[in-house]
Amino acid sequence: MTKRHFVRLAEYIRDAGKYADCPFTDAQINHLADFCHEANPRFNRERWIGYIKGENGKNGGKPLPPKKSRPVEVQS
Repeated sequence: MTKRHFVRLAEYIRDAGKYADCPFTDAQINHLADFCHEANPRFNRERWIGYIKGENGKNGGKPLPPKKSRPVEVQS
């Protein structure tokens, strides 16, 4: 697996926590992290879990602030 796969998986887990009735548990996330490390020994478990929890960005740095939404002009 590549970094792109790990990032997409983390985003899926994070989004599932927002919209699912039963978000992923820490045990499930750790189990998936074990799988990812077996698939790629360069996998960075702490950074990946931090990204899921919103503690850092996908590259390990601080997460980007949410984009400000622009007012929508309604034409009548």
